[in-house]
Amino acid sequence: MSQEVLQALKLLEEDKGVKKEVIIDALVQALRAAYKKHYGQNQNVDVEFDEQTGEVHVYQIKEVVDQVFDNQLEVSIEDAQNINKGYEVGDKVNFEVTPKNFGRLAAQSAKQVIFQKIREEERSAVFQEYADYQHEVMQGFVQRVDNKFVYVNLGKIEGVIGKSDQIPNESYEANKRLKVYVTNVENTTKGPRILLSRTSPELVKRLFEQEVPEIYNGTIEIVSIAREPGDRSKIAVRSNDENVPAVGTTVGQRGQRVQNIVDELNGENMDIIEWEKDPIDFIANALKPADVIAVQFSEEDEKNCLVIVPDDQLSLAIGKRGQNARLAAKLTNYKIDIKPESEVEFTDDDNSDSEE
Repeated sequence: MSQEVLQALKLLEEDKGVKKEVIIDALVQALRAAYKKHYGQNQNVDVEFDEQTGEVHVYQIKEVVDQVFDNQLEVSIEDAQNINKGYEVGDKVNFEVTPKNFGRLAAQSAKQVIFQKIREEERSAVFQEYADYQHEVMQGFVQRVDNKFVYVNLGKIEGVIGKSDQIPNESYEANKRLKVYVTNVENTTKGPRILLSRTSPELVKRLFEQEVPEIYNGTIEIVSIAREPGDRSKIAVRSNDENVPAVGTTVGQRGQRVQNIVDELNGENMDIIEWEKDPIDFIANALKPADVIAVQFSEEDEKNCLVIVPDDQLSLAIGKRGQNARLAAKLTNYKIDIKPESEVEFTDDDNSDSEE
């Protein structure tokens, strides 16, 4: 058995990537449990595994006492000193009790415990590997779909996309390639669990970082994102280099950079707008493609504003089912009320909030 064990340890370390020390520790624990199961639980035993020869030795450990009450756990001072005169009361004495047939008896008990330890170590290794991908984008393939989840093959493990993280009306047929945002990596009793999203605004941000080098290196900054997954997103960008235009660089030559992201998200429209420090200009930009005449802020709440647009631009500013206004409000973090020019009486003070 000794040579078989050594060969098994070598193969497990090479094939599974589990350190030999970890497997030996599991083996020792399994052998200790096997011995006590077959030869009595009420004893203190230690198991030693020789890494050079693969031999196993079992030792019963007894405490040196003046008077023995339990000969499974204690040895008299007289008997101890017959072994070695240096023993004193309170010392521990090891008696080898390795059964001749112990390898055969222990093998079955040890096998299950060892495999369990190997599974735990493999799961831990996978968890550590994929934990580094939390809050990043990964690419995988749809493995299968049920009523609750889309299961995505990420390589060594499956990730899951819950219902709320699935893009409405997106098709998730088997083997479809997907880029997904890793929202969380959990280490559960059943192994690592990776939660994925196709709806997170962070997915859009990470895709732009992959597609636009100037965003990845910080030349252009994504300030905010408002998203209605599968339909439309608005992205506010600004440049940290006056020689690099934020919107044009993000969109790319002939719109190719944005188009690549639109394709990845199955046609989700992308509005790239210029972030402005002045909230009036920022709100006006956020409502594009509609024109804005003026922005008036509430005296009671500075985060509330009234936006005035030309009469023929009202439906465009509001958007289909209110989407354009809704996304603009999310993007700017302002509550936006929109009115047509014909319904508003201007004063001289209003002109200060008007776009030139």
